[in-house]
Parts: sequence; structure tokens; C-alpha cells
Amino acid sequence: MSRQTTSVGSSCLDLWREKNDRLVRQAKVAQNSGLTLRRQQLAQDALEGLRGLLHSLQGLPAAVPVLPLELTVICNFIILRASLAQGFTEDQAQDIQRGLERVLETQEQRGPRLEQGLRELWDSALRASCLLPELLSALHLLAGLQAALWLSADRLGDLALLLETLNDSQSGASEDLLLLLKTWSPPAEELDAPLTLQDAQGLKDVLLTAFAYRRGLQELITGNPEKALSSLHEVASGLCPRPVLVQVYTALGSCHRKMGNPQRALLYLVAALKEGSAWGPPLLEASRLYQQLGDTTAELESLELLVEALNVPYSSKAPPFLIEVELLLPPPDLASPLHCGTQSQAKHVLASRCLQTGRAEDAAEHYLDLLALLLDSSEPRFSPPPSPPGPCMPEVFLEAAVALIQAGRAQDALTLCEELLSRTSSLLPKMSWLWENARKGTKELPYCPLWVSATHLLQGQAWVQLGAQKVAISEFSRCLELLFRTTPEEKEQGAASNGEQGCKSDVALQQLRAAALISRGLEWVASGQDTKALQDFLLGVQMCPGNRDTYFHLLQTLKRLDRRDEATALWWRLEAQTKGPQEDATWSLPLYLESYLSWIRPSDRDAFLEEFRTSLPKSCDL
Repeated sequence: MSRQTTSVGSSCLDLWREKNDRLVRQAKVAQNSGLTLRRQQLAQDALEGLRGLLHSLQGLPAAVPVLPLELTVICNFIILRASLAQGFTEDQAQDIQRGLERVLETQEQRGPRLEQGLRELWDSALRASCLLPELLSALHLLAGLQAALWLSADRLGDLALLLETLNDSQSGASEDLLLLLKTWSPPAEELDAPLTLQDAQGLKDVLLTAFAYRRGLQELITGNPEKALSSLHEVASGLCPRPVLVQVYTALGSCHRKMGNPQRALLYLVAALKEGSAWGPPLLEASRLYQQLGDTTAELESLELLVEALNVPYSSKAPPFLIEVELLLPPPDLASPLHCGTQSQAKHVLASRCLQTGRAEDAAEHYLDLLALLLDSSEPRFSPPPSPPGPCMPEVFLEAAVALIQAGRAQDALTLCEELLSRTSSLLPKMSWLWENARKGTKELPYCPLWVSATHLLQGQAWVQLGAQKVAISEFSRCLELLFRTTPEEKEQGAASNGEQGCKSDVALQQLRAAALISRGLEWVASGQDTKALQDFLLGVQMCPGNRDTYFHLLQTLKRLDRRDEATALWWRLEAQTKGPQEDATWSLPLYLESYLSWIRPSDRDAFLEEFRTSLPKSCDL
């Protein structure tokens, strides 16, 4: 009777194994199918078949003869499910835990042990495998999946302890995960073992590549390009899929750029472009390299190609039904040099670089294209570009208006400003409240007072370009009225300026007031009203003592009014400021304000000051 029972058990085991092998072959056939729908259906059917087989196996008491097959089915089920979902879930962790518990059941280790965590279960299961060598191969494959799950979840401490247990080394023997992975030596599968979708050695290679890549990229992000190089070279020399190799070459290019090796950086970026169709990251990195080299033409060409590349839908081959390197990589990090953003973000980088490099006509066209893209409902909501801090929509409008004015298209700039005012006019009654939020550093439209005031400032400059002096003065006055109306008292500034955002607002506010006062003063000068100009320049010096352009314009006006004693005293103050420590702004200004300030910065300042110095009496000379 016992022989008959054994025969029946062996027959069932053969049937279960045959079903596992058939489902694995089906998944591999699906993988090679060129038809997407058929591929997906075959794979889903195989997954459901493995689920049913596992349910049948685990519906019976755990038995040593069946366990190698049961663990293999668990592994195949996890591999196929994770590859179809392109990620791991908590369910897969539970599948692994259930497999370990089944191993311990055969050793009559029930009760408290089963309530321990996964790490403790692994210790117990691997110790049990010493008594059951037939489980070793399947357990190592299951351990590889556990390692993949923990790596994707960034549980590196647990991963290290698991590898130490697999390597039969003492805890803490090696802190280098890469070395632990290299040391791990999974046993070879028996020739008559059940079929697997992926063996433990293949999984080990994937883990090595993924971990080296993750570590190299993290070192690069945190500013250690030298350390990143060794890890990234490890990836490039291993079994690396082409999409990942593109990213690796790009990261290597970034390392060499930061280390001052532009030629080697360029070689890696060219290699990245040759490896695949994901051209975004290498093109963005190339633009950074050319900017660093001062080759503006090549930089802008790279950015134009980047915009075009991001407009083409990226098509990649369907991933195989395996645990692949991409599955174990972290989600895109905004701080990563490999993050190239969306087409609108790339377009903004291109437009802003054209503006910064004096290519106003190109900048104007790119900004208009960008606004059309952003206002199109098909484009996702605009977010900051890869290099934070990025502008929001109102600042893109303001930058576009600056580009149009600089390109001599004042009327178009006015139209754009009117559009921006129509979008922000509803906020005007709330300006005081918004300003308080700006100073406290809250996220509630912190720069709205600056946007509205800056819009009137740019309108004034556009009217200057059109020769409408009175309208220009009116716009400059409107800008100043809004700034003074929404600004807290000067005595409150020290106590109120808490947080980084408040500081940025303060710096931008001071420079915006100086720009408006200088602009209106220059129009008074142009109309021959030096006395009114003098009042604006004096107020500018008082309100923004860090802006030296206001001192210069005030000095010129005092000289024209023949108020020599006051002019001489002011000249001495300028001299003292020049020799003393420079008061550079702690925070960078918005691009639209930087560009505007460059317009009203006198080009003959040094020559005028030298001429004024030589005109002083000898006793006053240095």
C-alpha cells in the first residue's frame, strides 16, 4: 500500500513539474511573439497557470520531495508577475515569506519562528538547507529575488545581511555590498531541475549591474564624480542593457565634465548617442559641456536637438519576462544629470539661454513657441525645469516680454503684458495678504506682488521703445505705487524675513524698486526735468543702497545741476564702496529682472567716474 501511495505521489509530482515546464515555455514563446496583444495574453495565461499550480502545491502539507518544485514555481510566478507589472509589490514579499515558512514546516519549526521577520526567516531557512541540499539551488534563486526586492526598496542593510548569510560569512565581515554580491556564488542548477524563467546566476549579474549603477549615480548627484567613475565603469564593463548603457555613458560624461576632462566627456556622450534612441539625457549633458567650454553655438544647437528629441515618442522594445536592471533602478531624481524633463522644460532652457547670451530674436521666438505649448491643453501642467529653481507661468510670461523688448518688438511685449495682467488682476485686492505670505515663506503665490509690479515695469520700458514718454512714466509710477503699497514698513523687515523664500523676495523687491526708480528718473532726464530725476535717484539710493547704478545716475544728475559739493561727497562714497567688501546678493535674481537691470546699467560708468576723479581739485585727489 505504501508503494502504491509513493507511486501516486511521484506521478502527481511529475504532472506538476510538467505543468511548470509547459508554463515557462509558454512565457518564453510569449516573450518572442511580435504581436503585442498575443504576447500579453500568452504571458497573462502563463501567470494565471503558475498561480493555480502554486495554489495546488501549497494546499498540501509541505514535503521535502515537492519543495524544490514549489520554490521554483514561486520564483517563476514572482519573476513573471514583477516583469508584467514592471515593479515589485508587497504581495511578492508575502510570496517569498510563505515559501520560507514552507521550508521550515518540513523541519517542524512552527510557532514563534514563523512570527519573525523576513530576515530571521532567511537565517533559519538557509540553515535548514544545510540538511536539505536538494533545496539549495531553488533557495538561492528565491534569495536572489529577495535581494532584488530589497534593492528596489533601498533596504541595503537587510540586503547586506542576507548576502552575508548566503556567503556563510560573519555579520559585518564586509561593508561593501558590491563585494558581497561578487562573492555570492549560487549553485548551478541540476540538469533535471524544473525549468525557470531566470536562473540565480543571471539574477546575480542583474543585481551587480543595478547596484553599481545606483551607487555611481548617487555619488555623482552628491558631488563625488571621482568615486562615481569606478562604479559606473563597473556597470559599463558588465552585462548592461542598451537603454541603461546610454544612461551610464551619459553619467560618465558628466563625471569627466565635472572633473575638467571635456574631451573624454565628449567621447562618452558621443558613445551614448550611438547606443540608442533615448537621446534626451546625452544631449542635455552635451549642452552643459559646451556651456562650460564657452561654445555658445554648439550649446544652443544641442538644446535645439534636445527639444526635437523630446517631441518624438520614445519607442523601446517590450521588456522580456525577466527581472531586468531597469526594474531595480530608482525613480528619476530631479537632481540627477540624467533627468532631461519634458519638451516644455527643454524649450524653456533653450529660450532662457538665448536670452542670457544676447540672442534676443531667437529667444523671443522660442518663448512664444513655449507659451503656445504651455497654453495648449494637450501639454501637461508646466513645472520647474531640470535646473531648480525654475520659473512658473507668470515668470515665463515676463521672460518672454523681456525677450520681445530686447528684440525690438515692443508692441508684442505690450500684448503679452496685458495678457499676464488679465490673468493676475483678480489677485490685486489680495496683494497685502499675498505679500505677507511671501515674507513668511509660504507657498501661496509668494511672488505675485513682484509679478504684477514687474509687468508694469516692462510695459513702461516697451513704451519707452515706442517713444511714448508720458505713458512710460505712468507705467513706472504704477509699478512703484504697487510696490510701496504692498511692502511692510522698513523697520519690520529684519524680524519678518524668515526663511529662504522671504530672503529671495527681499532681494528681488529691492532690485525691482531700484529698477523702477532708475527707469522713471531716466525718463525725467530725457525730458529735461533733472530736479524730478534727482528725487527718484535719491530715493533709489535710500531704498536700495546695494545697487550702485542708482549712485552713478545720482552722481551724473548732481553734476549736471552743478551741485558739485554733493557730487564730490557722493563720489567719495562710491570710492569707499569700491575699496570695501563687495555686497553681492545672497540669492540670484529672476532672469527677467537680471535682464532688465542690464539694460539700465550705464556702459560708460567707469570712464565717467575716472573723468570725474581727474576733475577734482588736487587736494581731493587720491
